[in-house]
Amino acid sequence: MEQNDVQKHSKKGWRRRIVAKSMDTGHEVGKETNPGLSLSLEEPSGKPAASAEPRGFFTKARQLFRPSSNLPSARNSRSDISDANSGVSPSPGHAEPDGPSAKLDPSVKGSSAGEAGKIASAKVTDPAFACPPSEDPNGLRGKLSQMGREGGFAQVSVAAITNAEATMARVDTITSYLQPLKIFDAFLNTISNVCAVLLDCARACACLTQEQIHPYVKIAMGVLSWASQIIISQVNLDMAMSSLLSKISMVYKLLMEEEIVAKLTSMKDTLLQIAQLVRECSQFISNYSETKSFWVRLGKNAMSETDSMVSSYNEALDMLMQQFRDHAIRDIHIGVQHMLEHGRRVHDQIARVEEVVHLEGIAYAAGAGLNTTKKCLNGTRVEILTEIVDWIEAPEPGASRVFWLFGQAGVGKSAIAHTIALRYKELGRLGSCFCFVRDRQAERRHEKLFTTIARDLADRDVRLKPLLADAIANDTSLRTTLDAVQQWQKLILEPVPKLSTVAVGNVVIVIDALDESGSETTREHILNILASTQIAELPPNFRILITSRPLPDIRNALHNAEHTKIWSMDTISTPFTERDIRLFVADKLQDLDYTFPDDDLALLAKKSDGLFEWARLACEFIKSQKGGVTAQERFDDLISHPSEESGMLLDDMYRVILRDIIDKSTKARQRFRSVMRQILWTLEPLPVDSLNAMRRGFPQVTDHYDVQIILRPMASLLSGVTKSSVPVRPLHSSFYDFLTDPDRSQDFFVDLSQSHLDLSLASLRIMREGLHFNICQLDSSYLRNSEIGDLDQRVRSYISPHLSYSCRHWTSHVRACTFDSRLVSEVGELFNDVRILFWIETLSLLNGLNAAPGALLAVAKWLETNEERHTFAVVIDVLKFIRMFGGAISESTPHLYLSALPFLPTGSLLHMRFSSMFSRIARVASGGPTNWPKVQVSIRGHTSLVLSVAFFPDGNRILSGSYDRTIRIWDAETGLQLGRSLEGHQSSVTSVAVSPDGKRIASGSFDNTVRVWEAQKGVEVAKHCGHADPVLCVAFSPDGERIVSSSKDGTICVWDREGGLQLYWSLPKKPSVNAVAFSPDGGLIASGSSDTALCIWDAKTGSQVGKACWGHLGPVLSVAFSPDGRRVVSASSDHTLRLWNLETCSQVGRLSGHSTQVSSVSWSSDGQRIVSGSNDYTVRVWNAETGKPVDGPMRGHTGLVNSVAFSPDGKRIVSGSSDHTLHVWDTETISPTGDHRDGFTGLIYSVCFSCDGSRILSGIQVRGKDVIRTWDAETGLQAGDDIRGHRYPITAIKCSSDGTRIVSASVDCTMRLWDARTGLQIGKPLSGHSRIIYSMQLSSDGKRIVSCSEDFTIRIWDSETGSQIGEPLDSRPALPFTVATSPNGRLIASGSNDYAIRLWDSETRSEVCKPLAGHTHWVASVAFSPDGKHIASGSYDHTVRIWDADTATPQGDPLYGHSNSVYCVVFSPDGSLLASSSGDTTIRLWNTTTWSPAGVPLKGHAGRVMSVAFSNDGKRLLSFSTDNTIRVWDIEPFTSHSAGCATIQLSRSSHTPATYPICFSSLSEHTLCDSDRLFDGATVERDWRELVQMERDGWIVGPEGRLLLWVPVTCRALLRSLRSLVIPRSDMELDLSDMAHGNAWQHCFQTSCH
Repeated sequence: MEQNDVQKHSKKGWRRRIVAKSMDTGHEVGKETNPGLSLSLEEPSGKPAASAEPRGFFTKARQLFRPSSNLPSARNSRSDISDANSGVSPSPGHAEPDGPSAKLDPSVKGSSAGEAGKIASAKVTDPAFACPPSEDPNGLRGKLSQMGREGGFAQVSVAAITNAEATMARVDTITSYLQPLKIFDAFLNTISNVCAVLLDCARACACLTQEQIHPYVKIAMGVLSWASQIIISQVNLDMAMSSLLSKISMVYKLLMEEEIVAKLTSMKDTLLQIAQLVRECSQFISNYSETKSFWVRLGKNAMSETDSMVSSYNEALDMLMQQFRDHAIRDIHIGVQHMLEHGRRVHDQIARVEEVVHLEGIAYAAGAGLNTTKKCLNGTRVEILTEIVDWIEAPEPGASRVFWLFGQAGVGKSAIAHTIALRYKELGRLGSCFCFVRDRQAERRHEKLFTTIARDLADRDVRLKPLLADAIANDTSLRTTLDAVQQWQKLILEPVPKLSTVAVGNVVIVIDALDESGSETTREHILNILASTQIAELPPNFRILITSRPLPDIRNALHNAEHTKIWSMDTISTPFTERDIRLFVADKLQDLDYTFPDDDLALLAKKSDGLFEWARLACEFIKSQKGGVTAQERFDDLISHPSEESGMLLDDMYRVILRDIIDKSTKARQRFRSVMRQILWTLEPLPVDSLNAMRRGFPQVTDHYDVQIILRPMASLLSGVTKSSVPVRPLHSSFYDFLTDPDRSQDFFVDLSQSHLDLSLASLRIMREGLHFNICQLDSSYLRNSEIGDLDQRVRSYISPHLSYSCRHWTSHVRACTFDSRLVSEVGELFNDVRILFWIETLSLLNGLNAAPGALLAVAKWLETNEERHTFAVVIDVLKFIRMFGGAISESTPHLYLSALPFLPTGSLLHMRFSSMFSRIARVASGGPTNWPKVQVSIRGHTSLVLSVAFFPDGNRILSGSYDRTIRIWDAETGLQLGRSLEGHQSSVTSVAVSPDGKRIASGSFDNTVRVWEAQKGVEVAKHCGHADPVLCVAFSPDGERIVSSSKDGTICVWDREGGLQLYWSLPKKPSVNAVAFSPDGGLIASGSSDTALCIWDAKTGSQVGKACWGHLGPVLSVAFSPDGRRVVSASSDHTLRLWNLETCSQVGRLSGHSTQVSSVSWSSDGQRIVSGSNDYTVRVWNAETGKPVDGPMRGHTGLVNSVAFSPDGKRIVSGSSDHTLHVWDTETISPTGDHRDGFTGLIYSVCFSCDGSRILSGIQVRGKDVIRTWDAETGLQAGDDIRGHRYPITAIKCSSDGTRIVSASVDCTMRLWDARTGLQIGKPLSGHSRIIYSMQLSSDGKRIVSCSEDFTIRIWDSETGSQIGEPLDSRPALPFTVATSPNGRLIASGSNDYAIRLWDSETRSEVCKPLAGHTHWVASVAFSPDGKHIASGSYDHTVRIWDADTATPQGDPLYGHSNSVYCVVFSPDGSLLASSSGDTTIRLWNTTTWSPAGVPLKGHAGRVMSVAFSNDGKRLLSFSTDNTIRVWDIEPFTSHSAGCATIQLSRSSHTPATYPICFSSLSEHTLCDSDRLFDGATVERDWRELVQMERDGWIVGPEGRLLLWVPVTCRALLRSLRSLVIPRSDMELDLSDMAHGNAWQHCFQTSCH
């Protein structure tokens, strides 16, 4: 069909339809071309076109797989189908098969499908294959139309197997069943090749998304391919499988049908179920021989069992195939523009799913799985195995879910567990096998139990992977949480029951040797879960087998659990056990030259007293070769040895063996104890070579011998003796118990002695010799560790096991030692040498840096105890270093040197000692820190505002409550979350408190309830309902028996900790009671309320004590008693704190300094200091006696500080903020006052450009005074004097178009006019509003001012006279936050808290239409386009929406991109751009023609970006943020058509600019050296500066995410920007002129200095 024909048909009404469905949401998808998409050209009636000759690129793609006309029909061929990928031609005399190889274009006849794909890909660049410009004028639209004329991707994919069914007519039935399976791989290759072609085409068309198969479809197809190969590879297929093979064959044929291929993506969930079931079938078929033998050994009818399994599989497959046939795809008609927008969102979703679906980030206990060498000998343990199998296969719904098999050490529990695991793995029904081992307790496997099981379940059942991916995507902390309860609930209990019940047979989870998990504490939560009723919430086909010794805690937990079946090994009859052991020893001794008679074997079995471990050791003893003694004689010696009781039999055997292999001499016994001491007290097993290397570091020279002297003959007791690469460990845990008990081991007792000292010194000396710079030879500093493909191999190659052990565990050994001068010297040498940095480097490569802060703190305490002050100071310096930079170092190890060292405080010991050794790193040219920041730890985890914080009494943990409805517990040292989040409240958690004993937690919420929680288990133990409105505060009494709560309903309640309400009273007039606190003796309660009063109450009667304390000018928000109970401090919205004497109820102090509301106050335990947190984002510490600040304000939060608390020792403060973080502050660190050199101490509230763009006007606070300050827009320096007049913060500021006047609005409810030249006020304040003015706008002609206020009104003012024009516009019940005027002044737009935009007629004062609805949260900003045709709105729902101003209807979809509230939107003067600012710290520019992003987001602010404004020439953008800075952005590249790749020299210097002058300094000579290296291979479009951005996490990245530098949070707002001018002008500038980076990063270290 020619082009004019296409146009003709278009005129006749032909319509192109794209049929697709969103993979997860069911929404329409506009650009998917994957197996789940069909593309067709339809007539108006909806019927497919009769014929349409395909043209262009897609024609060629289709022709590549079109059958050649001269090929004979495959239906007449009976030859086997050759492997489509092999390229092997059929044998002579046979026609070429009609497989994928045959369906090629004649030009590529004989090529394989793989070759065809290559040809297809190669032809993409051929102009003949591209759509002609005339036929594709709209880029992607033309391409989609072309695909429509194709008839669809599904048809292209299926063309390769159209005639495949003919090849199934085989004489050999089973072989014929395999034909679809053989074709399937070629079919997948066809899909892959066509997808590759489509991808190349999409990229050629500049398509915004990548056409790709949904990741879940990829998973399913991969599993099906794997399963087909497993079945095909079986040489001897049993005829019993014929029925199942037939059904599987039908499945594969069904999946290759054209209409099914078209549905693959939309049917992905069913496809996953099919893939999982076929996978199980393939494993059943593959292992059928072994399974049948196993059934026979257990006395079961193998044929009956086989028939039952096959029937179950067939029924399940039938059901799933029917689901496929019945499913219908809904046709979707959608415009191209909508497809593009929705396609972006779908692509983002797919990218996220593909990232998390592999699940590697979830903790996994390597080496804890199935060990087939431990399985039972065939023919043994038949009775107990039958019992367990019958329990597993029990069909009853109420069958026990848990089987606990217990018995003493050595009876063979693990062998039974591994046998069951192996057999069910062969059946495809092993969910997980997890084994605890005593000598691997240092690995803390108990913390990985449920994460490992979850990953194993997902590996077994592909349907679970998407569910786990969703769980992780919703809560990334699940990847690393150590909380067993949270692991269980989120990764197993919640997702697993969502699986369909289609799966055949029961799934088994095996947990072996639970008793070896560690102490009772380590398995407490595990036992609570296994014994809980939650187990019954798993699918009914789940079974959990547990083996252990009957330790008291395990017995107590499982003995009475109703869902648990308990089985003791002692119940197995003695004859059966002796029979099994006889078979076992016969097998073990069969290789001897001498054949023992049956009577001897029976005697040996009887002697074992049921202990398989004893029998094993006996066999090893008999088989051991010792000169002059025969096996029979050794047998006789063993039998003649007096028998012991069963419990002591193993001990007796150990003594027999040890006396035989260890010489009686004193030296030999001493060496034995020394070597075994090393093995037993090494925190994880080491191989022989590493044991010897460690041994050479022992302090006693006499210990420097080869451990093989002792270990060589101990192969019967220890593993790793004969293989140097295998860690040495006891073969059985009973040997460990034996050696460490002096009564049992006697002469062979191994005591602790000085093992920790030996291992400490050895570890330190190993590190002294083994640590060095760039230990793993990392090539580039641009890469994250996760991006280095062979990093694991490098670690194994360059870091020996003993060096790895030493780096990770030396601190554990040191803190277990008593004082030793040699050890102190070694520790001091490490910390005073550059090797301390190499240690940190190695730890980061070993993923061990997270544990370093806790370990160093323990070492510091050890040194402090031993009065080693000098080394102690260095350790503390290193501790602070890791706290501050550990995250960045763990992410990219080279940045230990490139990013961490440059930002070291100049006064730190590390800087003074090591800075000179690293000459080629970035340098802080000016404004660098001199001391460590007060912020010790910054804690992230809450997903919303942190409203309340508290320390636990031990000072090691922190409690927090959040707007996200959760309560969390954190490690105060590391900032890591401890345990799971406490969930239960139905609304935000406003207040939390910890009982004095640390065992209970109280919380209050906006859901009107008080709840009590058990701190250790994290479970709710009480819920108190009594308040009618939100609970605002809770507190425990000093004895922990009572809880007081206050509410917005004006009441105070006192509750029994668990029993309920004790007291209840209301305040007069019922003002909101914002705060309550108990006195130290528990006799009084203080309250602060919104009526500005502080009141004291009798805690037993509820009656008021004395008179109310009045003095505050605003609501009292927080109260606290002094430790002696004589005074109370209160904090208020009036910006002050006040001290009150309780005896006189009089004010005795007024603490001023905060510039806005003080939300929280706390008293130190010694009563000398008070801490306060404020809405000015600062934390302040005050002298409680003088009322003066102890230090400058502590800055770091970028949101309101809602809560503060002292640690019990008074050395730390925790604060919770609206920026979603908690900060832990060091109160002992000396810091500067925090004032900027310009006296800039408060917050920024508003900014605007002057009319000529040369000045910037800002409403700020300077030392507590609200002023308008003017800045030079070129230099960032203050220009002129401050303008004063407003009494409260200035919320809005505008400059008239003629530049003569300034208009400002304020929290003081007034607006003021100022002379721009003199700074003098013009006339009187514009008064009329009765509450805070939120927004103010000047009309385009400057004659009118429009304002909106918290008083629900919108008012219009005459800017000349200052008088109000007409009556105010009443917006009730909606509260207007923002206003804008149309260019002609006729319309006013307002956005409000009811999620709507209203349009008002400025003359009639009435609404011109219904509210514009669409947003799902508050509307924070509205703006008219310069031509007045459009209105833009920004909302707390994270979106920007565009509206038609004439029709009041939405234009297209919302603009997505921001990940937090959108606070401001504004059009450029020419209307070509729209700017939006957000709480996600970014500014985004949007092209107003396409409403698509214009360039990349502007990043640089460290806090929420509250406002943006264009300069009048449209070349610059102005922004201000909660990080207390103003930025001026150069956006000319977005407004200039010639901007292309032009370079921009930011500094004003004659220095010749580099190609890419990356410079964070005012001096061009500080530009990054060799900056071209950062751009090597990168495509630079538009402005190169778009490719160099500071991300929100502090990384300055270049093209393709290459890491250049990481900036600590305390420096980000201070750092001079690459793209913007920072105001107040930054004090911090960097010199990058000699910085080594990229593949030259290794040159940063001068080895000659070391």
